[in-house]
Amino acid sequence: MSKKVAVIMGSDSDFPVVKSALTELKKYGVEFECRVMSAHRTPAEACEFASSARDNGFGVIICAAGMAAHLAGVVAGHTTLPVIGIPMKSAALEGMDALLATVMMPPGVPVATVGINGAKNAAVLAVQMLSVSDDALAEKLAAEKKAMADGVNAKDKALQEEIAKL
Repeated sequence: MSKKVAVIMGSDSDFPVVKSALTELKKYGVEFECRVMSAHRTPAEACEFASSARDNGFGVIICAAGMAAHLAGVVAGHTTLPVIGIPMKSAALEGMDALLATVMMPPGVPVATVGINGAKNAAVLAVQMLSVSDDALAEKLAAEKKAMADGVNAKDKALQEEIAKL
């Protein structure tokens, strides 16, 4: 059985975006735990969770945060597990502040970062990381990639048929 994925949000207001990551993890049959923890308001809890995540059966941690977006970096500083950051869009700077805070980590403390509000991609990346040691997950990923390619090919075929009618 594959390891679990931890999904941590800096605020419950991130849930409407993060929900797509949870849906994606469920689609692949990956067990997850979703929590609200803040790098600034509950730093001890966030650090404790990150420090014990491997022992608690997690294989990847996804962190969603906006504005200063320190959550993923703080978590990454307290674990050897891969951490994926989701920079959240905010009203003030449209998420660019969160993107830069998440992606600009010091040497030795990497955070894999997806696009602003890129929760679905964070989940897919987590599944890909877990699939390195889980052949069943790798097969599900391959099937999904084929389905995406088939969809694009069908759209191209329909377009070519429409162009031929011109």
